[in-house]
Amino acid sequence: MTTLFLVRHGRTGWNKEQIFRGSKDVPLDEVGRAEARLVGERLKGEEIKAVYSSPLSRAKETAQAIAQFYNLEVQSLEGLVDLHFGEWEGLSREEVEKRYPDLYQQWEQEPHRVIFPGGEGLAAVTSRAMKAVEDIIKRHPQEGVALVSHRVVLKVLICALLGLDNSHFWNIAQDTTAINCFHHRNGTWICNFLNDTCHLKEVGGEGVKVDF
Repeated sequence: MTTLFLVRHGRTGWNKEQIFRGSKDVPLDEVGRAEARLVGERLKGEEIKAVYSSPLSRAKETAQAIAQFYNLEVQSLEGLVDLHFGEWEGLSREEVEKRYPDLYQQWEQEPHRVIFPGGEGLAAVTSRAMKAVEDIIKRHPQEGVALVSHRVVLKVLICALLGLDNSHFWNIAQDTTAINCFHHRNGTWICNFLNDTCHLKEVGGEGVKVDF
């Protein structure tokens, strides 16, 4: 059995201000660094043999907070990089609603049908992220692995592992430094827990439940 810990990165200033990030390399803010430290502390008792991350700094710094307890190097995987929001990147939610009202409404109602202008859609993210996960499973049979990525990537991965299509995207919550745990046994994915943020109690309400 392989155990896979799927972890979202810590908070950034753009999370707090509800600005679309995507491929932009936005660093963790002060709260995000505290969250990363706490998720590292939370996972240090697990038997983790490898830590993988999106190449973006907000994910890599969070991954390093986990890897340090195991004397591991964080391995970057392009397949785990955030959804490319195209023209939406760097815009606030309010700006997007004003400039792209029809597309934004579709994003909220039918996310699986949206292709972002100048960017990509959820199907493309699912394809590359699942390939990354399948490769990880082959490399680490019978081991524990931590994988640090982004809200969108983790939502579509969780849908795929649960056998759901991306029309269920909004049914999955992923707060900053949330932990999700899946076991892979005999070709089957078994969900142990989802969106666990119990480790964030120390940073208080401001650092908890940032699902944007």
